Amino acid sequence: MTAPVPAAGKTAAGTLPSAAVAEVDNARSPLLAGFVGSLFMAIGSLGVGWLAPASELRRVPLFIWMRTEAVGVGLCIVLLAVGGMLLVRAWLRLGQRVRVWGAEARKATLQAVVLWGLPLMFSVPLFSRDVYAYIGQGRLMVEGFNPYENGISALSNYFQLGADKMWTEAPVPYGQLFLWIEQFVVWSTNVHPEASIMLFRLAALVGIVLCIIYVPKLAELHGVNPHRALWLTAANPLFLTNFIASVHNDALMIGLALAGLYYCATRRVIRGLVLVTLSISVKPITIVFLPFIGLLWAGKGASWPRKVVFWGLTAGFSLAMLYAMSLVNGFGFGWINGLSAPGSIWIWYAPVGLLGLVVASIFNAFGLDGWGLAKWVYDAGKLLALGIIGWQIFRGDYDRLIRRLTLAFAAVVVLAPMIQSWYVVWLIPLFAVTGIRDDWQVKALYFIVSFFMVYAISDQLEVFPYLQTADLGLALALARNAAAIIALLFALYLIFLDPKTKMLFSKSEEPITTRPVI
Repeated sequence: MTAPVPAAGKTAAGTLPSAAVAEVDNARSPLLAGFVGSLFMAIGSLGVGWLAPASELRRVPLFIWMRTEAVGVGLCIVLLAVGGMLLVRAWLRLGQRVRVWGAEARKATLQAVVLWGLPLMFSVPLFSRDVYAYIGQGRLMVEGFNPYENGISALSNYFQLGADKMWTEAPVPYGQLFLWIEQFVVWSTNVHPEASIMLFRLAALVGIVLCIIYVPKLAELHGVNPHRALWLTAANPLFLTNFIASVHNDALMIGLALAGLYYCATRRVIRGLVLVTLSISVKPITIVFLPFIGLLWAGKGASWPRKVVFWGLTAGFSLAMLYAMSLVNGFGFGWINGLSAPGSIWIWYAPVGLLGLVVASIFNAFGLDGWGLAKWVYDAGKLLALGIIGWQIFRGDYDRLIRRLTLAFAAVVVLAPMIQSWYVVWLIPLFAVTGIRDDWQVKALYFIVSFFMVYAISDQLEVFPYLQTADLGLALALARNAAAIIALLFALYLIFLDPKTKMLFSKSEEPITTRPVI
């Protein structure tokens, strides 16, 4: 984990560039293209982004036209789809413009994060309604309800908050820290939707800044070029859209986890454990980090008794901190019950979800309980994920500990019946800091980013019911299909036709120059 990295001003192969060659060849073009794409998305969100029913913006004439007139909605769909894929192209082209992954590349990446993220800060929430669930949960706290025992439906006029109906009865799966953030946001804004959204975006911004700070630091520990790792992570369209446009609390979760992981890896374990435990108290999925932190704490060459002792110390410290936080809010560990809600849902592109669908379809055709058997498939996927986590904990080199953690965390995501795009964003920084090579690995990332952007653009759109005809789902289906077709055609253009980007997706004849220690 301590291999040297290419110094600033050197190529990945370690040779000094010619003084006449710029480190980044005209970053302005992709930066401006990405800004235009982000701006298109922000404008498109006015017509098809998610607004709370109680939002005052629904009475603004511009919003009325863009959300209730077919021309306005159609324009917003086109802007959203084209803008999202422009952002993908700009990210790819920015990487291509870099000749040397040095200080200038870092500067260009940070400029991209600011330019591409700024319009999204002022967009209507896109691709997810989770932020409205956050508002509802914060209102539960303000009004004295226990959010681990009461769903949003316990509130009067809860449907005016705009949360997905799936979460109105479900227990809250978030930890104590995020409950306090939700409570503070709702209390300080008096349940004003847009003001609450902006405060939640500022909380996400804290996570983004933590990623920007600690991704390069972790990359350097692994002999990975920190500037390339930052570009793969922070300028990534999935990172920006999920953490800013969609306002997911995962930004704060992964930012705290990465910061904590860095301090644990550099022998400042108590500070690191505090940060990782705070991450767990946002979203408990990062509890997977704890066994690996125990191994980091035990040190290289530790005996099994020493490892067991430090696993106990790690778990005890984190549990004691979580318990103390639960005493403050008085809700205990109720979030454990909420963890089952996401796992009960499936989606067709998740490998385990697709397998469950196939099993259900086959057995239903014979008059048997296919969906009952599909649940066995989902449970088998969870058991396999636990097996992989156990294998990565007990087997492997000390120098690959964070890579082993990454593979264990990836098993949790890939073997779940439901995979959301923001789950993928959990993994990107971890893989980036432990090494994504310039071969099939980075090409796989390009395909994954393109797929999830296409899917997100067409997945969740809010289309007003009075645009619908006799078939109540017609308008929404048309909107989603139109968005999907536009985004898919753009993606196919990037992969097969664009003279600049198609080479990124094809087999390269050039030697691989980025082979980090992983």
